[in-house]
Amino acid sequence: MDDKLPVHSQKSFEELKKINQYSAEYWLARDLQPLLGYNQWRSFENAIAKAIVSCEKSGNEPDYHFARARKMITLGKGGEREVPAYQLSRVACY
Repeated sequence: MDDKLPVHSQKSFEELKKINQYSAEYWLARDLQPLLGYNQWRSFENAIAKAIVSCEKSGNEPDYHFARARKMITLGKGGEREVPAYQLSRVACY
């Protein structure tokens, strides 16, 4: 019997946290996507759209919590492409 624990290569929510120049914490939506079980960006982007509506209905300003951004991704043959992304506050992640 193998006594080794499984190795998880995925980072935790807190390990994915970033800090901006104003010392505010945020998470990149594309980093959270696999952690939350989404295989495709378009599915996760639909969930973000619903979260934006929910944020607004709860009396919060979505623009403070869902900052639209761009991110460079590497393509299969080594090229790069800029894609839409979001910087999410902790409130947005909830």
